Amino acid sequence: MPTSPKRAPRATVVTAVAAAVVATTALVVIVVLRQSRESTPVSSGAPAAAPAQNGEKCGPDQCRQLAAVSVGGLPVKLLADASGGSGRVKVGGQPVLDFELAITGMGAKLTDHSLRCVDGSPAACLVRGNTSGGAYGELFIGEGGTWSHYGKPYFADAGTLSLNDVTGDGSPDVILVRHECPDDTPGTPKCQQSPVLAEVYELNGDLLGCTTTVTSPSNLRGWPEVEVSRAQLRPCPDGS
Repeated sequence: MPTSPKRAPRATVVTAVAAAVVATTALVVIVVLRQSRESTPVSSGAPAAAPAQNGEKCGPDQCRQLAAVSVGGLPVKLLADASGGSGRVKVGGQPVLDFELAITGMGAKLTDHSLRCVDGSPAACLVRGNTSGGAYGELFIGEGGTWSHYGKPYFADAGTLSLNDVTGDGSPDVILVRHECPDDTPGTPKCQQSPVLAEVYELNGDLLGCTTTVTSPSNLRGWPEVEVSRAQLRPCPDGS
């Protein structure tokens, strides 16, 4: 006598259907979550460059604002052309002090991380730009509501310049990181393999001293915004 197939109990059928629905729902949720994560832009944290006002020119091209900070209650803005190859610094409201940068004429390229300012007495701003052999830094000093251009740019063949109050006198100092290669020309491949040290200057250009050498700029405290204490300084290897 033929045997008819056994029918699965109703509870088993309901359980199987429910499990299938749960599994399908889980897959849909996973796909939706994955699509959501993939389509959400991630911010780099760096401010986007904004068009400058009034059609200002940086070289032959129109300026855009790369960075802006407030120092001593005054706005300080870094403007540059689209390539970062020509720029200017504007300080204050009315009247505005307008400084054309010299370091771009030396091959330095400006980015939205080029402007570094430290409030103090006096205050200072350092505009930094990388070049093939290192980095240049152009210093601006503010005291009593008046800002001035220091003049001769600084050069760091290890590519790092920063501002920090090294002496603890309430005024920032300039810190540049260079390779210690007395027998080679700075910027050459052989010199670039040498140890590095931090060289510290007061805002008036007086050399305060140097740190001992380390193997890489990243070994210096606070890098890339290097910080140095007065206790770390000693005469520079060249006798300065």
